[in-house]
Amino acid sequence: MRNVVCGLLVLALLLGTAAAQDGVLSWVDFDVGAAPLRRALELDIASQETEQPLDWVELLALAATRTGGGQFPASQVDAAARDFQSGASPQALLGSLYSYYESYKQAYGAVLDGLVGHYAVQLPDETGQLTWKATYGLKAFSPIAEGFSYTHYQDFGNRRGYGFQRRHLGNDLMGASGTPIVAIEGGTVEALGWNQYGGWRIGIRSDDRLRYYYYAHLQKDNPYAEGLAEGKRVEAGEVIGYLGRTGYSTRENTENIQTPHLHLGLQLVFDESQKECNSEIWVDVYALVELLSTHRSTVARDPETGAWRRVYGYWDLDRAPLPTGA
Repeated sequence: MRNVVCGLLVLALLLGTAAAQDGVLSWVDFDVGAAPLRRALELDIASQETEQPLDWVELLALAATRTGGGQFPASQVDAAARDFQSGASPQALLGSLYSYYESYKQAYGAVLDGLVGHYAVQLPDETGQLTWKATYGLKAFSPIAEGFSYTHYQDFGNRRGYGFQRRHLGNDLMGASGTPIVAIEGGTVEALGWNQYGGWRIGIRSDDRLRYYYYAHLQKDNPYAEGLAEGKRVEAGEVIGYLGRTGYSTRENTENIQTPHLHLGLQLVFDESQKECNSEIWVDVYALVELLSTHRSTVARDPETGAWRRVYGYWDLDRAPLPTGA
């Protein structure tokens, strides 16, 4: 049942960026472009071994506060980095605008927190032996596995007519049926099965429970990776399913989607009453997909089962240290 709390009027905190009800964000407009996202990530990674490490969310929040919104150039991120590296605090830099910075930081952090940090990958050394290599950087993966092509365009908010007139609350990635789909970040499977709009779909909640990833229109007859189930934890880059064109039908396993594609949605959940309601918070992930396109999970096909699996082990070091002896 949909929660009526989500239909309450909201008080605007940021013009065009976020709104809140009783201190809980109830709407976020994430319109940061791919170029500033990429630049903020680069500066974050490059600064980690310096005396003044930078945080990409803080860089983006400062740039957005100064420009009044997410449509700012990457040069504003460079300016924010210089100011932070001078040792100045956000309060000193912004004065009366500081409260806006805090709101941008909360909104952008809800989208981006957990995507950058410490992790380890299992790679072959000079002798061919697999060894764990720890690093700091982008922990999240493109939803499309390495070696598989796709196209996408800015389609968030476009009109959809099946069932009722509504906005498209995601980004469609067009590709070949059977393309392996991987988890963008680690989390727990919360939804699995048929939905008349999304066909065979998967819903995964991030570990901090702020992000709910929705992967829809998966392959007929073979939508999911073996062993996937509600309540199961998956790791970033793990194969979870296969691209297809199911959906737009009340009858399970029906292909009524004309072009094979993955519908990728990202819902923000600041309070559990927002999870399923008339005013769910879905954000535009087009720029995020562009950013993640450079970080793709390497997969290989099992010669016996035909299933696709990731090749190299992955471990989230921010969640737990590597086991002794690994």
